[in-house]
Amino acid sequence: MKKAFAWLEGKGIEYTFHDYKKLGAPDARIKAWIKQVGWEHVLNTRGKTFRDLPVARQQGLNDAKAAALMHEFPSAIKRPVIESGTTLLVGFDPAEYAATLK
Repeated sequence: MKKAFAWLEGKGIEYTFHDYKKLGAPDARIKAWIKQVGWEHVLNTRGKTFRDLPVARQQGLNDAKAAALMHEFPSAIKRPVIESGTTLLVGFDPAEYAATLK
C-alpha cells in the first residue's frame, strides 16, 4: 500500500482511500471486481488470512464462494484495489500503473 500511495502522490494523482480491511467492502463492489478481473486476481490466496482458513474453505472456490470469503474476511482482498472510471487495478505494479493511470 505504501508503494502505491507513494507512486500516486509522486505522479500528482489524487485518490480517495477506503480501508476495506477495517471498513469492509460492499458485496456488490466485490462481485463487480470479480466480474471484471476474476476472483483469482482479487482474492489474496498468499496472505495469512486465507492461509489460516480451514482447507475446506480454501478449496472448490468459484465466483460466489470467493466473494463470500472476501465479504466475510476483507483482509483476504488483494491490496490495493484501484478503481478509475472503468479501469480496475489490483495489486501494485508500477509499469501497469504508468500505462493505465495518466
